[in-house]
Amino acid sequence: MKLLAPQPFTFEGDHRAVLLLHGFTGSTKDVKKLGQYLNKQGYTCHAPMYRGHGVSAEEILKYGAKYWWEDVTRGYHHLKELGYEEVAVVGISLGGVFTLKVGAEFPVKGVVSMCAPIKRRTKEGLFERLYNYARVYKQIEGKDEEQIEKELKTLEKLPRGAIDEIQKMIQHTSEEIEEIHAPTLVLQGKLDDSLYQESAPYIYDTVETEDKEIIWYQNSGHIITLGKERDKVYEDVLHFLDELDWSKGAKDKKLHA
Repeated sequence: MKLLAPQPFTFEGDHRAVLLLHGFTGSTKDVKKLGQYLNKQGYTCHAPMYRGHGVSAEEILKYGAKYWWEDVTRGYHHLKELGYEEVAVVGISLGGVFTLKVGAEFPVKGVVSMCAPIKRRTKEGLFERLYNYARVYKQIEGKDEEQIEKELKTLEKLPRGAIDEIQKMIQHTSEEIEEIHAPTLVLQGKLDDSLYQESAPYIYDTVETEDKEIIWYQNSGHIITLGKERDKVYEDVLHFLDELDWSKGAKDKKLHA
């Protein structure tokens, strides 16, 4: 069965723009409900899809962090080209790492990093996640177990340059965090793996802003935007964004011209 890949989305709202970033092996589905929620409160939301994502694990391995970072920066500039002068960035998992990188390298109104693995995951851990994703994806495709096992053995032999790139990018980003001066919100699930739980306070302590907060979700695992406490996550993100000092941007002027 041929599966349709999730697509990038843009929900037009007012002059306050939010760039939403999904995770490794994830898709825009990671942040779509959050985007819809924020859009109902007036925010413009755009989420890019990273190349190779939303389809097979084999496709993911054809690319790497440098391509996905290009997709992220293209998303940021897409909002700028549409006329939005002020952009906040919100991301989960690897998207949370990209969020920190955007906050360090581009002018942003605010930064929301959710469950970001800034304490580096091992190559084996990253590949295990990809491997598990591949199995589930192939099951959804309707393949039998014999075919799945055969394809998974082939997957194990493929080059893993994309995995190496993720590690390098995370390491580089961890050295950039102190360049973040925008208001920052760190969100973390208490049921998530230790890697992520160790990363959250590190991010909070390292960003160079006094306007920062960390929130823990006691009953949530990794993708907190889709978990049991997602409504609380949405409310906390909205409250943070609402508290930012937004000005009337060029996009707003265009709408009322």
